[in-house]
Amino acid sequence: MFEDILIYFLIFAKYALVALSIIFIISGFDELFIDFVYAARLVYRRAFVYSKHKRLTEEQLLAKPEQPIAIMIPCWDESAVIRRMLSNTIRTLNYSNYHIFVGTYPNDQATQREVELAREEFGKVSRIVCPKDGPTNKADCLNWVYEGIKLYEKEHDIRFEVFVMEDSEDIIHPLTLRLFNYLIPRMDMVQLPVFPMPTPWYKFTAGHYLDEFAENHARDMTVREILSGAIPSAGVGTGYSRLALDSLATDNQHQLFNVDSLTEDYDIGMRLQKYDLKQVFVRHAIERKSSTKSWLTGKTRTRTVREYIVIREFFPQTFSTAVRQKSRWVLGIALQGWARLGWKGSIWTRYMLFRDRKALLTNLISMSANVLAVPLILMWAYQEMNPDAYRYPPLVQKDSWVWYMILMNMGFLLWRVLMRMSFVNRAYGPFNALFALPHLVWGNVINFFATVRAIRLYVRYLITGKIVAWDKTAHVFPSEEELTAYRRKLGDLLLDKRFVSVGQLDKALEEQRRTGKPLGRALLDLGFVSEDELLQVLGQQLRIDTREIDPYAVPLDVVALLPRDLAEMHHVFPVAVREDGALELAVERPLPMEVVQGIEETISRPLAQCLAAKSDLSFAISRGYERLNAKVPPQCPWTGREALKRNLCTENQLAEALRLQRRAYARLGDVLVSRGALGYQDLLAAEDEYFAKSNGHRFGEFLVHTGRIGQEQLDEALKAQRESQLKLGQALVTACELTPEEVRELLAFRKDQPCEIA
Repeated sequence: MFEDILIYFLIFAKYALVALSIIFIISGFDELFIDFVYAARLVYRRAFVYSKHKRLTEEQLLAKPEQPIAIMIPCWDESAVIRRMLSNTIRTLNYSNYHIFVGTYPNDQATQREVELAREEFGKVSRIVCPKDGPTNKADCLNWVYEGIKLYEKEHDIRFEVFVMEDSEDIIHPLTLRLFNYLIPRMDMVQLPVFPMPTPWYKFTAGHYLDEFAENHARDMTVREILSGAIPSAGVGTGYSRLALDSLATDNQHQLFNVDSLTEDYDIGMRLQKYDLKQVFVRHAIERKSSTKSWLTGKTRTRTVREYIVIREFFPQTFSTAVRQKSRWVLGIALQGWARLGWKGSIWTRYMLFRDRKALLTNLISMSANVLAVPLILMWAYQEMNPDAYRYPPLVQKDSWVWYMILMNMGFLLWRVLMRMSFVNRAYGPFNALFALPHLVWGNVINFFATVRAIRLYVRYLITGKIVAWDKTAHVFPSEEELTAYRRKLGDLLLDKRFVSVGQLDKALEEQRRTGKPLGRALLDLGFVSEDELLQVLGQQLRIDTREIDPYAVPLDVVALLPRDLAEMHHVFPVAVREDGALELAVERPLPMEVVQGIEETISRPLAQCLAAKSDLSFAISRGYERLNAKVPPQCPWTGREALKRNLCTENQLAEALRLQRRAYARLGDVLVSRGALGYQDLLAAEDEYFAKSNGHRFGEFLVHTGRIGQEQLDEALKAQRESQLKLGQALVTACELTPEEVRELLAFRKDQPCEIA
């Protein structure tokens, strides 16, 4: 019985192998042709374009006058990510003349609240609420966002010239709007590449997205533009001219996007082509100076690197979510696109439509080939390990036409893997390129189940006529640490400003590795940069305002808005209340979103953040809350007021003296770290434990009580802290050129005055 089944299986396998070989060889020549066109373009541009025309520089992008730009973001159930996305976008974009419009739904109050909090904090955000409960679909949401933009234009007497599509999980490159501004309206549609965020190597589901986008958003999109003149929008990183959107709306009964499609952005290129509007795929990189350490010599060297202007985002990391997302793509592009667009256009347009729709077959066939290969390999292995076993006739005779076709397909597979590795290497480096083959196999599995699901959903739509709803996948936005990897390095910016030398940066990096300190802290402790220099560069890196803090100038009602325990726990200080009611906090580094949300819930108002020096913050927390508890809160220390009264200094000189006093202030924990009594990471752990327990001890007592330091170490650190602090009288000697006798006279007179903060 088993032998009969095996014989029938081998007969089936023989004919299946022939059919699969024919399909694969057609697909192989198809891919080889695309490779040839892409290679020919590279050769042509290097021979005839780059030799005559210089590459577009960052200076050219910055020099172009800004046009008003509207950014459209559709949202359904995005409360976990949308505010962080808006915050990061507004903080990092190197552009000022823009406004963000976020589409929400009446029954998604959580997302609406996060968008409204972002609007209160930044002011460059408008919330558009669709009239119907969600989810409808992304196209419907975008159509209402577009209507909201037109209403905003009327109410604010503005006309947006560029429209940009993004998603709620996107990390937008700082120069994205600059590039759109430079190219539009000369171009009517500009598509930028999408680079998935890298994940650990063992996460193959997320990893296969890296490979596919690295190849498709380098080779495929470029060739589509060359051959057909039309490119599909990726749904993110797409910029349109006003003419383009007006034409699209006119073409579709005043609806910008087709609500019958799950991939509303795919057919836009085809529709724009009808109006002879220019489309371009732009994979552009700017050159940066970057410092890297040689693994061989250990020395830091500065080299020029290429930084691509792209959109980054996390893609699904689980099998089921990847299948759901890709089934939406297959359904919208291959099935709905086929029904809606047909086979219209030039021969090259039809060829590109064929490439899009062949996935319906190749996704199924590739998996079938994988399944068919397993028993054949097992049977071959069994025969090799058992020489006496019965030998079945070979499925393919050597030197037959099928034999040579299989050899060609093996060559195509090897070529495809090598090409995929080359594209991944360019985008993500050689380590990620090593996984091209396993990612390819795992991608075949995902694509098979996605295609089966897409066909099932489409058949159900044909039977019921019910439009498929917005089948969104849960989005994840990167943490602050992950975002830092895509900003310019702090060391590179310091080198650009010539605040440090390469040698000093080397020593600071070594200190960072040894102690776990942030690089900025290591540079400060080594005395290589001043707090002002570090603050300036951090503000540039993080795209956040910086300010000095004078705790005597902050209104007491503002200080009272934030409890002291929260200020000490997060090392922040309230400095102002903005017109929109947001409390502005001075921070040493941007707070994580979960901390921001926790503080907002406690004080019942939104937060805004600005950067300040560590010493300013430490001094402000100490003196600011002392003022709050004083019977007669001073607006300025008595010594300073008396010096002004006696014309011993000017107001500017007094301000400088107060600044010197603030900058000499240090927290006890920082003193302990600088003296080597406590490690930096140990300090962070101790602070977390201290604020979590709230046991009434002073921090120094807590450190002794928990055995982290000894009493003698605490006493020595407290003494060093007192000695390092600068009395205002000492600061006046430096800033106002007072003599010590004049300062002593002031202090002697003060002994007879009511006691208040020095």
